[in-house]
Amino acid sequence: MKRVMSVFVLIIVSFASRAWADEAAALLKASDQARGGVAEGLTWDVRLQSWEEGQESDRSFTVRAKDVDALVESRAPAKFKGEVFLFNDRTMWFFKPSLRKPVAVSARQKLAGQAANGDIATTNYARDYVATVEKSEKVNGVPTKVLLLKAKSDQVTYDQIRYWVTEKSKQAVRAEFMTLQGKPFKLATFEYKNTVVANGRKLPFVSKMVIEDVKNKNNRSIMYYTKPRIVAHPAAIFNINNLSR
Repeated sequence: MKRVMSVFVLIIVSFASRAWADEAAALLKASDQARGGVAEGLTWDVRLQSWEEGQESDRSFTVRAKDVDALVESRAPAKFKGEVFLFNDRTMWFFKPSLRKPVAVSARQKLAGQAANGDIATTNYARDYVATVEKSEKVNGVPTKVLLLKAKSDQVTYDQIRYWVTEKSKQAVRAEFMTLQGKPFKLATFEYKNTVVANGRKLPFVSKMVIEDVKNKNNRSIMYYTKPRIVAHPAAIFNINNLSR
C-alpha cells in the first residue's frame, strides 16, 4: 500500500511540475510579444543613452526583426553610421564599410554603457531560456510572477535572468541579469507606452528600458523605443551574404 501511495504521490508531483513549467513557458512567450516577438515582423527605432564613470554617450539605431532574426543598423553618431549587427537565430554578426566581410561577435559584448550587443534586439527569451516560476510578488502594487530564466546556450546575452512578469498584462516590468552562479550584476526596468497594430489588434510595445550597474547606479543606460510598426520583412535582409554587397 505504501509503495502504491508513493507512486501516486510521484505522479501528482510530476504532473504539477509539468503544469508549472508550462505556465512559466507560456508567460515568458507572451511577454516576448511586447518586446518585439511578433511573427508578422517589426521595425522600430532606438535611442541609447549611457552614463559611465562620468562620461555620456548617445547612439541611435533602427531595428528590423522577424521571428529569430534581427537586423540592427546604426544611424548616429556619424562615426558609427553604416555599422550593422545581424542576429541569425543565436549567431550574431557585425559589419561596417571598412570590413571586407562580416565578423562573428558575442551577444554579451559591451555595446555602450550597461547595454550589451544582445540587449539592442534580443526579443525571443522564450527561445533562449528555460523558465520556472519562483514566486508571486507585487511590483508597485501590481501582481507579478517572478520567473527564473536559465540560458539554453552560452551564445545568449545572459546566463541567468530573474524576470518579473505581470500576471494580467503579461509584460516584463523588472529584470535582474545574473552570472552563472546566480549573482546579479545588472538591473533593468521596462515601460510600455507604445502600441502596434497586428491582425487588427492593438498590442502594447516597450517604450523604455533602463539598465543599471548593481554596484554603481550612476553607471546606467536608457533605451528609448520609438516608431514601432508592423513590417513584413523579406528573408533576404537577414541573409549574411547580403551584408557586404
